[in-house]
Amino acid sequence: MRLITCETKGRECVAVEIDGGVVPTTYLDMKHLIQDGKEGLDRIRREAEIGALVSDYRLLAPIKGSSKILCGGINYLNHKEENPRAVFPKRPSVFGKLPSSVSGPGDPIVLPYEECQADYEVELAFIIGKQARGVKKAEALSYVFGYTVVNDVSGREMQFSLQHETLGKGIDTFFPMGPAIVTSDELIDPSNLNIRSYVNGELRQNASTSMMLFDIPTLIEAISAFTTLEPGDVISTGTPAGVGTFRNPPAYLVPGDTVVVEVEGIGKLENQVIAGW
Repeated sequence: MRLITCETKGRECVAVEIDGGVVPTTYLDMKHLIQDGKEGLDRIRREAEIGALVSDYRLLAPIKGSSKILCGGINYLNHKEENPRAVFPKRPSVFGKLPSSVSGPGDPIVLPYEECQADYEVELAFIIGKQARGVKKAEALSYVFGYTVVNDVSGREMQFSLQHETLGKGIDTFFPMGPAIVTSDELIDPSNLNIRSYVNGELRQNASTSMMLFDIPTLIEAISAFTTLEPGDVISTGTPAGVGTFRNPPAYLVPGDTVVVEVEGIGKLENQVIAGW
């Protein structure tokens, strides 16, 4: 299934995408649906079969309120193409994003005046479907609820020059997500998907998830060895070469830019950049 969170007829709800429209369900948020497990999925399948399609709706971030948002760093083999000094980690490198950084399709990326080196990063993300602790790779994909697209927007001045990765990665609106969550029973193999980003229509990143240094099962095994993953937690898998900071000259985002990120089989996520506070 393709699931979205949207606003329609004055209320927010989870909806199922069908035949170019959406069928709203009785679930008000995605996290509650995920926590209900198979029972929840069976419920919305029944509701989608008998519900009415609507075309007047506004897309929102597919999930909010996650207890953890974790991201893999330096996780694509083609990083060497843009940064010959890149050192690949021997085990997954993981950092966190702040929940307040989440935004949705069409929401603006707001640049604070204190950060003038904002960068784009297209990434495949997955959502945990059930509690995971000490999970082994062989069974790891059974813990995945579904997949979505994220733009791990990054404030490079804070991240690199000032060595404040949490602040540089966690700025408000710096984690656009969407347009949908594709459940794992529909997107069975995430290991060879095309992944791209565009700025103002110019192709900036173009790779395949097959180029990941650490695949999704490896990430789940590594992370769940140290922290318990809960239903609704979001894990992003890293970005390929082509980010603005390593272009010559560097090409950072500025107000007026339009950024599109996409992952094959999931969809496109578009956001405009505006000046902020």
